[in-house]
Order: sequence, then C-alpha cells, then structure tokens
Amino acid sequence: MRLLTEEKYALIGREIKTLLGNRRLILASDSPRRRQILSEIGLTFQVISPNIEEHLNSTPPAQHVVRYSLEKVKAASQKVSRGMILGADTIVVLESEILGKPKSQKEAFQMLSKLSGQTHTVYSGVAILEVEKNISLTGYQTTEVVFNRLDNAEIERYLSTGEYVDKAGAYGIQGMGSLLVKEIKGDLDNVIGLPLATVRKLLAEVV
Repeated sequence: MRLLTEEKYALIGREIKTLLGNRRLILASDSPRRRQILSEIGLTFQVISPNIEEHLNSTPPAQHVVRYSLEKVKAASQKVSRGMILGADTIVVLESEILGKPKSQKEAFQMLSKLSGQTHTVYSGVAILEVEKNISLTGYQTTEVVFNRLDNAEIERYLSTGEYVDKAGAYGIQGMGSLLVKEIKGDLDNVIGLPLATVRKLLAEVV
C-alpha cells in the first residue's frame, strides 16, 4: 500500500532529487515508514542504523525531536566519508505529555485511551548533514490530529493487529490506525514520520 498519493509529493520528490544532484543520500533511521516514503517519491538511498538510545524527559517537544534527529545523523556520519545524511525523529504530544513508542501492549492501551476524543500534536524533527563539508541543519514540523472517541473494545481490536508496535503514540496513521482518526490538520507525511517539506527546505539551505 502506498503511503503518499498526492501529486505534491511527487513534485517534492523531484525537487529533492534535483537538490541532491550526484550526492549519495543516506537515511539514518530504522523506520520502514521513512524508507517507504523516500522510495515512493523516487529517491535512491542507503540506510544506516544510527544505534542511539532515546529517552523521554522534560525537554520541550520541538527541542527533543531536533536533538535526536541530529544525534542520528552524527552517529551515521561516523560510518561514511561522503554523502548527505538525513535523520528524523517523531513524537506525539498530548497536553504537554510526550507519548513515545509503547514498551508493551498495556502501555499502548493507556496511550490510546488518553488520545481518545482528544486533539494531539505530532512533532517530527529533521536533521541534514553534508558529510564532506561537515555542515548540518535542523528543523521540525507539527501536525494536529483529532482522534475519534474510542471505547475499550475498539482499542483492543486495534491492538490485536499489532500495528501499534514501534509507533509513537501507539498508532500508525498509514494503516488501520487511520480508522482511529477523525481529522488531520496538516501534512500526512509528518504524522507518518518524515515531513518532506522540511526536508526539502533544509536541503536547499545546505546545498
């Protein structure tokens, strides 16, 4: 299943490809959704696992996602001598509480119960590092997501799909998780985990 279908994403893909020129693109992420997004817009890239530990704390959400995006590209840069490294980090924020990836089904249930009937904000940070020049830039994007009111049975049915695993906020907007959502105010790709408009903007500034 395609994650992105709008024509604007094809256009952004062409613009990113032009900005990259003959530079090798390296994705510093283990996320299959980010890999799929880049593939869908026609980019060729290498994947390097950043192998960093992420800890949720009292850091402001925007600062949190920018920090970990930058840590990912810096970690990946130790393994290559050239290229353009792209890193991203995504969290869900509900009334100032950061909801990361659930560690268990019980925690996922608690997260979805909190999100039920509420509006939350998805923060995705992006970092770009041009390895040879050692130039890096960061940015972030936000999207508001309104959840339907969910009863316990609906939450349990969703959790039984296993889709919540490794997802910030315990849901995947690109799959069955879309049924939990009433409205999205902003860009879908940001909720999935890779805000392409921000990627394009940072690339234009780096090159």
